[in-house]
Amino acid sequence: MFIEAEHFIWLSTFFITLEVLGMIAAIHALFTVRTSQGAVAWAVSLVFMPVLTLIPYLIFGRNKFSAYIKARRQVDMEMHSVTQSTNWRSWIKEVVKDNPDQRYASIQAFYQLTGMPLLANNKINLLINGHETFSALFAALRKAEKVVLMEFFIVNDDRLGRELQHELIQCAKRGVSVYFLYDRVGSIRLPKRYVNELKNAGVNVASFSTRASFINRFQWNFRCHRKITIIDGAVAFVGGLNVGVEYLGEKPPLSPWRDTHIELQGAIVTCLQETFAEDWYWANRTLPELLFQTHFPDEGVACISIPSGPADDQETCALFFIEALNSATKRIWITSPYFVPDEAVWSALRLAVLRGVDVRILLPSRKDHLFVYLASVLYSVEAVRMGIKIFNYTEGFVHQKVVLVDDDVAAIGSANLDNRSFRLNFEVMVLTISESFNKEVEDMLIKDFAASTEKTLEDAHKYPYYYRFGLGIARLLGPIL
Repeated sequence: MFIEAEHFIWLSTFFITLEVLGMIAAIHALFTVRTSQGAVAWAVSLVFMPVLTLIPYLIFGRNKFSAYIKARRQVDMEMHSVTQSTNWRSWIKEVVKDNPDQRYASIQAFYQLTGMPLLANNKINLLINGHETFSALFAALRKAEKVVLMEFFIVNDDRLGRELQHELIQCAKRGVSVYFLYDRVGSIRLPKRYVNELKNAGVNVASFSTRASFINRFQWNFRCHRKITIIDGAVAFVGGLNVGVEYLGEKPPLSPWRDTHIELQGAIVTCLQETFAEDWYWANRTLPELLFQTHFPDEGVACISIPSGPADDQETCALFFIEALNSATKRIWITSPYFVPDEAVWSALRLAVLRGVDVRILLPSRKDHLFVYLASVLYSVEAVRMGIKIFNYTEGFVHQKVVLVDDDVAAIGSANLDNRSFRLNFEVMVLTISESFNKEVEDMLIKDFAASTEKTLEDAHKYPYYYRFGLGIARLLGPIL
């Protein structure tokens, strides 16, 4: 009896302490989390479920972890100060798109947010799925002569990862300056051997981490989710694909893998160089070697690069989706592996439907992250009730990040339709204004819709009680997923 009583006292003390710590963390969340929805989600879960949420909050929840936002802004200012001596944007006046059309006028919002101009006459090539993307990327690497800039969120040491490593080493052996940036958390399984082999071959390697300390380094927020490759300052690759055989569709149960990248030439490449330089400077406190083109195509597609991240003065990524939804007059089709909108994006979706806009969202039918998937299911059921057409891709896992607006606007990049992309990760989208490219993207998405099933109101009644309970919990945690 004495032992049982002693255990009871210890357990009681443990749970009371945990509850007190949960309440303290909840108060902290109310004052520090960036959005009201996120603050409420954390506070409620910390008070009522501290056993499940206290440690995740310490890892994921502290948006202002070690004054990161202030530090990143300071470093970006330092980098731009360093570049004042270069002809960073001497080319802009020659290629800025000048058009009185209302569609172009709305792009001014993105210019104000990012400082990136709308640039004319870019060539763009739509790359569907991993084999097209990496075939084109490796072919471009083999032609590299001076500089390669590359960053990925996930790099795996598998067949594709080793092929990429080989191509980068071959570039370095030819005398090409290679800068390779990977996210420390996204590529947590990447062995030190892989990195050392690159360094020994002369490749400049850096990892994107939150801060230098051991704990901060593995902070889950503020990840570099961008996928950018720039070759000789002339060719760029941007999109949703990371480096691993799963992105080639060779890793069940998510295979085949459905994703999209784009290949770009023109002045837009220099803007993407600027984004890479900011990330590299943050990780390494040095500038990579940069090449600025002076001759551009005489015709092509108008593009604007929209980089976003938690250090922005405004919530650029969320505002991008809101502006896209608000500007749509005919249709807006969105593909994303995750669908966890905040209240502002949710309201914009609702208003678009009320205006008679054809709103479609393409989502996976398979899950890679359980709680995000459950939250996406719940939001998709409510979206169907609102009149939004929800499609679940059935031929594999859909990971592409594509937005199609009316007959002339398309955007492709790394941003998902969730809070992590809106506010916690560094992302980049390339928005294009072109009826011909819009038609290419439309044709691609029509094929994706044909390989999907449309969700109906009857689907809401198919879920068992325990599943609906899980959906409710997932919605509660939605703002922090």
